[in-house]
Amino acid sequence: MSRAAKATLIGSVLVSGLTVWGVHFMQTKEREVMYRGVQRDEARQAEKKRQRQLDLELNQKREEEYQKMQPTAASSTTTAAAAAGSGS
Repeated sequence: MSRAAKATLIGSVLVSGLTVWGVHFMQTKEREVMYRGVQRDEARQAEKKRQRQLDLELNQKREEEYQKMQPTAASSTTTAAAAAGSGS
């Protein structure tokens, strides 16, 4: 085999190897970035759920206070619905 052929073979093997390694490296980094996005979404959803639960509890307390001051006919159905909804 001539010197030029050996150099071409070695060069093409190196370029191919570096290309495969580069693609693998890029895929690994992309996967990490995508997973961090999933983690951010889960944290955002958990915070939103926590905030909604706090709002629900606050509204239930307010409704109880208002019902003590001025009971309404709908208070029995609203209280029953709130009690059924808070069981989960």
